[in-house]
Formats: sequence, C-alpha cells, structure tokens
Amino acid sequence: MCTDVVVRAYRKLGVDLQQLVHQDMVKAWSAYPHAQKWQLKKPDTNIDHRRVPNLATFFARHGTTVPPSKAGRDYLPGDVVTWRLPGNLTHIGIVGDKPSQAGVPQMIHNIGGGAQEEDMLFKYEITGHYRWQPPMP
Repeated sequence: MCTDVVVRAYRKLGVDLQQLVHQDMVKAWSAYPHAQKWQLKKPDTNIDHRRVPNLATFFARHGTTVPPSKAGRDYLPGDVVTWRLPGNLTHIGIVGDKPSQAGVPQMIHNIGGGAQEEDMLFKYEITGHYRWQPPMP
C-alpha cells in the first residue's frame, strides 16, 4: 500500500508514525473527519495509519501545509504529497532527492508495483503537500 511506504520510511528514521497517528486520533478524534467516513466509533491501531486521509490530517495538524504548486522546485526531499487518482482514489508518497531528467523531483511511492522512485509528481491531481519535521528519537 502507498501508506506503508510512508510509514516505513519514517520507521527507518526511528519514528513510529503508526503510533503517532493513533495517539493523535485518540486525542483529537473530531479533527479527523475522514475517519468518520468509514463509520468508525473510535481509532483503530491496525488501520488508521493505512488511510491516506488520516495521514494527510496528521501531517496538516503537526507539520506545515504547503500550497500545491506546478513548480518542481517547490517540493523538497522528504515532503509528503497526496493525490487524487482516477476513480476518486487517494494516493500518497514522499519527495525523493533525485530529480528526473526534466529536473522534477522523483517520488517514492507504491501504486501497485511495490515501492519505487519515479517521475510522477505531476501525473495526477495534487490534493496535499506537507512538510513535517518528525520528533527524532
């Protein structure tokens, strides 16, 4: 899943995003309107971190929301981006540190073929752009 790529990337830094998202949802359930989309009555540690709208809400609450732009230079390595895919599906990835041949940052994500880094930042409608400095262990 695309969310797993993001969660695992932070785990490599020693940050448990799964736990942080769950703790924040326990504290601020009403701030997560998308959680109610699935008609949940309370947070669920097994799935909360695997829903793009929940991660977007977390990053918006604890990081900086950056206006989506059509300029590659506005996306820094480590930024998190969310998209709307065909069929109204949500997607999430992390800006990598390697530019494409056109100079656009490549994205680290999973869209069905496993984790990969590719030039797809502007392939779909960007719905969110976040910059989050995680608490380092």
